[in-house]
Amino acid sequence: MVEFVNVVGDGDAHAFILDTTVHPDERRRGLGLRLVRAAAEEAKTCGAVWLHVDYEPHLDSLYAQCGFRPTAAGLMRL
Repeated sequence: MVEFVNVVGDGDAHAFILDTTVHPDERRRGLGLRLVRAAAEEAKTCGAVWLHVDYEPHLDSLYAQCGFRPTAAGLMRL
């Protein structure tokens, strides 16, 4: 497997990107960008209005290129 993304929706306006993965040997070739954009289009087709993603700081550039903007969010460790 070279790339993978999971999109989970709430059945209404919100969808969430999880587990975006590109094989280390294939990174820095635009695959992640195309993958996330395709996931966003599919979420939109399914009726989502908002697409959420959590990511580590080293991925700021990727997600900014995909059109995401930083927001305040809450997190609770269970």
